[in-house]
Amino acid sequence: MSETPLTRTARANLEPAWQPAWDMLNGLTGSATFVEVFAQAPQLLTFVMGEFYQKVFFGGEVPQRYKQLARLRLSLLHGCQTCNRQNIPGALGAGFTQPQLDALAREDFTPFTEAERAVIDYASQVALTNMDGELTPARFRALRAHFTEAQILELGVAMAVISGMAKLSFVLNLVDKESYCPFATEGVRAQA
Repeated sequence: MSETPLTRTARANLEPAWQPAWDMLNGLTGSATFVEVFAQAPQLLTFVMGEFYQKVFFGGEVPQRYKQLARLRLSLLHGCQTCNRQNIPGALGAGFTQPQLDALAREDFTPFTEAERAVIDYASQVALTNMDGELTPARFRALRAHFTEAQILELGVAMAVISGMAKLSFVLNLVDKESYCPFATEGVRAQA
């Protein structure tokens, strides 16, 4: 479990509206630290869980399958263990198979459609680990063959928020990190 210096709010002391979010996160990841900490700033928790996740990530025009794939690609690249515990079931629920997810983790993109490979490549460009990310003309054409420009923007905003929240979660120590996480401390790497 992550050891954040920030104050946690126990599930019993959460506003009743946030208890299902706690239950969901704890069930998927074994940790609801994000909800426990952000309960101190209910307007921010409302923004992340309501405005972003409900309206943009689970809403919007881009089919859920592509958003789940992009989110998992980002968490695999970022090395967020807590995120991976949540994002793998999300991708499976969106219709991907375990062999596809295993291939994604190995950087083998052959089991994916052209549209899915375009999303994987787009996520690779947005990832925090890619300092030289760029939407080249070829990448734009690959995305545009399957998505409108508005959908490309929506997918990009979703990935930008997810990436930013991942970085903040690393900084505040709200999540557990994989041993390969480029943001992990030497102590985390030594435990691997």
